[in-house]
Amino acid sequence: MRRRAQAWGGAALLALAAAVAQAAPASATASASASASSTASAPALIAQQLPDARLAGQGVYTWFGLTIYQAQLWVGPQGYRGAAPDAAPFVLDLRYARTLNGRKIADASADQMRKIGAGSEAQRAAWLQAMRAIFPDVTEGMHISGVYSPGAGTRFYLDGRPLGEVPDPAFARAFFGIWLDPASTDGDLRTALLRDAAPSP
Repeated sequence: MRRRAQAWGGAALLALAAAVAQAAPASATASASASASSTASAPALIAQQLPDARLAGQGVYTWFGLTIYQAQLWVGPQGYRGAAPDAAPFVLDLRYARTLNGRKIADASADQMRKIGAGSEAQRAAWLQAMRAIFPDVTEGMHISGVYSPGAGTRFYLDGRPLGEVPDPAFARAFFGIWLDPASTDGDLRTALLRDAAPSP
């Protein structure tokens, strides 16, 4: 699917084209593709953090034909339900295709939280500081994985190594909402990620 990219500096955490916008034209096109397979084997970190993990969906975000990252949503038997996003554990994994600055990733993520209407101004300011402390610079091939566990909040990993955590459940709703909330600015990628996210029969 092709569509005009909406101005948010890249599609979402951690991949945010804000980090590459300095070198890109002001207007761009983005694409998201889905090729989910519930039989895909979960990477070691995901299998450890999410027993019986299955791939719900995946999509590729591009900027003027340049791949920025591949996103994958992994769920357990309870799946992911938009009506109850806090009810079950899941993992959002982003594999980067380009070098991105960690501070810009954090800044663009906070801006996306604002755009989907998540949190108060004070909350977003606190979340921004937390993300700036956690998110590193990334280069091609690196993975940042966000692990959500009900009651425990969000833990972040870089290539399987712990980066930090934010225990606030409101942060989890805001952060993952960048991709999964109905108000997400990247509807195509959201659709791709949620393709097979329903609970197992």
